[in-house]
Amino acid sequence: MSTTLRGSTAIVGVGMCTVATLPPESSPVDAMALAVADALADSGVLLSEIDGVFAAGLQLFMPTLSLCEYLNIKPRYTDSTQVGGGTFIAHLNHAQAAIAAGLCEVALIAYGSTQKSSGGKFASHSEPSPYEMPYRYPGPVAAYALIAQRHMHEYGTTREQLAEVAVAARRWAQFNSRAFDQTPLTVEDVLGSRTVASPLTVRDCCLVTDGAGVVIVTSAARARDCRRPPVYVLGVGEAVTHRSIAQMENLVCTGASDSAHRAFQQARLTPDDVDVTQLYDAFTIMPIVFAEDVGFCAKGEGGAFLGGGRCEPGGAFPMNTNGGGLSFGHPGMFGIYTIIESALQLRGDCGLRQVRDAHVALAHAPGGYMSSHSTAIFGTEEVL
Repeated sequence: MSTTLRGSTAIVGVGMCTVATLPPESSPVDAMALAVADALADSGVLLSEIDGVFAAGLQLFMPTLSLCEYLNIKPRYTDSTQVGGGTFIAHLNHAQAAIAAGLCEVALIAYGSTQKSSGGKFASHSEPSPYEMPYRYPGPVAAYALIAQRHMHEYGTTREQLAEVAVAARRWAQFNSRAFDQTPLTVEDVLGSRTVASPLTVRDCCLVTDGAGVVIVTSAARARDCRRPPVYVLGVGEAVTHRSIAQMENLVCTGASDSAHRAFQQARLTPDDVDVTQLYDAFTIMPIVFAEDVGFCAKGEGGAFLGGGRCEPGGAFPMNTNGGGLSFGHPGMFGIYTIIESALQLRGDCGLRQVRDAHVALAHAPGGYMSSHSTAIFGTEEVL
């Protein structure tokens, strides 16, 4: 893995649209535009300076075209790669390569969704699996329930350990005014909730919200002239292993081990160097598996590693510090928020949830049914 791209680009602006339910007839592009305005104000970059646009979504067939038309911009480079919830970390990888190659100078990475306000009108362009559809199993929650069951069987992971992931996310959310669910939550609350797909209850599953997020990336040289302190992209890695859950070779071992290895190699860092971590949590089993595969603990130890308050505020392993998909919000794809929260933490902009002396952040997100994996490592100027 080449390390020549290490620190060559930086995040200079982030923006969000955190409206749980947008007004009727709103579109995903409306949501993205609100987040774009927020990111431009944050960075000081002008809309006319955006010459690279990266976007994906569940509802839009040609998201970059729709967004560029809405914003009335004509970038010289676009990318609408779609690999699921971790797409935007993959976009970050593509953006750093495009900037280094001179294909664009200021890249905008965007996502927006109206999955909640659309209600019964919500339509996804995701193709159904002809091998799984006849069995009518209930989508992602069933797939991740299979993973949870297997992890519990192989390693003795407990329902209480799964529940602790949800409780920790809620405790972080209580320090985040933009989080959608800040009501108190206990392990007993999680265990006593309605079962969705055994062993997962409704409190083991992410929220359903509208929302959008935007990240602005540029060269390290140009970043120094922007309004906010640069957050440098130190390493990014991608991996793809399968598409449908039936074709997942091992339910408890994921491609996160490959994407994380590539990211750490490019960053010239190890898991011990990471100060704050964002591990995609659409379901409580996910951070447990990722903690293992990314390299923070040994295989099978994820439940115990994240338990006992370790990943809660004040714990030794601050994780999903905005409240995650379980409590902050989940507009269909959450990966963009793992980047945004990493940048906010390294800039010191997180207020009551700020992790002290945070200089290295890691964001990891999958797509599909643990099908694709994208890992990014970020750093402040001190570690550049």
